[in-house]
Amino acid sequence: MSPLKPNDKSLVGMVHVRALPGTPRHSLSVPEIVRTAVEEAVILREAGFDALLVENMHDLPYLKRVVGPEITAAMTAATAEVVRAVDCPVGIQILAGANREALATALAAGAGFIRAEGLVFAHVADEGLMEADAGELLRYRKAIGAEGIRIFADIKKKHSSHAITADLDLAETAHAAEFFGTDGLIVTGSATGSPTSRRDLEEARRGTALPLLVGSGTTPENLPELWDAADGFIVGSWIKEGGSWERPLDRTRIGAILEAAEKLRGTPPD
Repeated sequence: MSPLKPNDKSLVGMVHVRALPGTPRHSLSVPEIVRTAVEEAVILREAGFDALLVENMHDLPYLKRVVGPEITAAMTAATAEVVRAVDCPVGIQILAGANREALATALAAGAGFIRAEGLVFAHVADEGLMEADAGELLRYRKAIGAEGIRIFADIKKKHSSHAITADLDLAETAHAAEFFGTDGLIVTGSATGSPTSRRDLEEARRGTALPLLVGSGTTPENLPELWDAADGFIVGSWIKEGGSWERPLDRTRIGAILEAAEKLRGTPPD
């Protein structure tokens, strides 16, 4: 199921799953991790978010591409319960760049989409050199019967150096991702919580007709500037206390971002 509402803008709320087994910050049992994820998902959905994205953000430092079966199993447990608890599209991202594991998790848990890193071209991420995986990933999606799960791919993503593709702009990168079969594109700022520029969205739009999502830094203040340049907005850091992704959800901030969106949609909030 797509995270995007037909003929409308969508707000996608992040569910940052607590640190999973085997990772340096791990402290909670799997049932506690699952329960916390479901509680946050329900809060976001009841507040008015159109879709949710479940991510293992607390698993610092991240592995590159391949994670252990304990991560895939725990993310499947959490995502399946989130899917059962809410009546909206749910997606999955497994850091860093574990796109095959995300697809497998989505299929097992009943999620509708994944967020994929490193689909086309190569970049140098925090975790090291990340090469493109579109060919392998789409073949894997076909092989496991997961064609119904949509892939939304980051292009020239945050927390990465793109010097090795400096001769390619966002339009060319977006065009390549569309040519290689992705279902939608995500444009970000330079880091988690960093604003995405309208100029970057417009540049990406020149290269594709695919849906474009803002992947970082959305706030009530910059939402009007970005509104007509994107099809959806993934919101994570700003809806936490103090705007920090590591902290609990802040209902006042949640209300503010939803109110800003409703004003732009032209319908008053309840």
